[in-house]
Amino acid sequence: MDHTQTSPLSRPDRSTGRNTGRATPLISLRDAGLAYGDRVLWRGLNLDVGPGEFLAVLGPNGSGKTSLLRVLLGRQQLTAGSLTVLGCSPRCNGRHIGYVPQQTCQPAHTLLRARDLVRLGLDGHRWGLPLARRTVHRRVDELLAAVGATAYADVPVGRLSGGEQQRVRVAQALATDPRILLCDEPLFSLDLHHQRTLTGLVEERRRSADTAVVFVTHEINPVLGLVDRVLYLARGGHRIGPPEEVMTSSTLSELYGTQVDVVRVRDRIVVVGAPDGGTGHRHADGAEGGESP
Repeated sequence: MDHTQTSPLSRPDRSTGRNTGRATPLISLRDAGLAYGDRVLWRGLNLDVGPGEFLAVLGPNGSGKTSLLRVLLGRQQLTAGSLTVLGCSPRCNGRHIGYVPQQTCQPAHTLLRARDLVRLGLDGHRWGLPLARRTVHRRVDELLAAVGATAYADVPVGRLSGGEQQRVRVAQALATDPRILLCDEPLFSLDLHHQRTLTGLVEERRRSADTAVVFVTHEINPVLGLVDRVLYLARGGHRIGPPEEVMTSSTLSELYGTQVDVVRVRDRIVVVGAPDGGTGHRHADGAEGGESP
């Protein structure tokens, strides 16, 4: 049985825990489903994401987390239900959506520099007259400075560390001043220091511009203090709600159809017993990478 929940379209004030008011959703899914042939990833998904909301998406490999981002980007079609992004089809709003993809290894000999990658986010989607060169150069420098990447702006991307590459990808995602920021496993393979840096950049954008964040992750702990709601996907269905409601033994046991124990250790959550490594965290906890298809 699926327990689906739409947003009340009011954002909680993290300092008081009270709602700050109603807002028109930026993302709206209604009775949405996605399947590949006979394999159903998820169905009956009703979800609204409002301005400034931080939604974490968790679940085991193959549960449809990356596929959900592809749907929101307009790269994958739903097999059931409907979706609107900023009031219309997601394909109409590409420039208003920032996307931080899964980390990929770039060849060390690539000639693409950090600033070139950021510039692609700024004008790679444009048709017609190009932006003035001086305007582009200034904006690229501003973005690189904002994520702390000025020192390696002219270094080929393939020579950057994983953390440095992720900073550049965040700068690229912010290039068009997006209203929605989609992040696909951006913390994967990063050490604790770089995880904190990247989540800080995302949170600063959310707070300063009221940007909605949809953050796919296998490890909730680095973003636990930032998350408004969790969407947990599993083969038995899905759950949506605040972390303290979703990340419980009873909820995850019902979702998986087997006993799953959720243990809180100080300010961390550890999930034990979820099948297929579907803990939403590291071991106990099986680490999770990308999904296919």
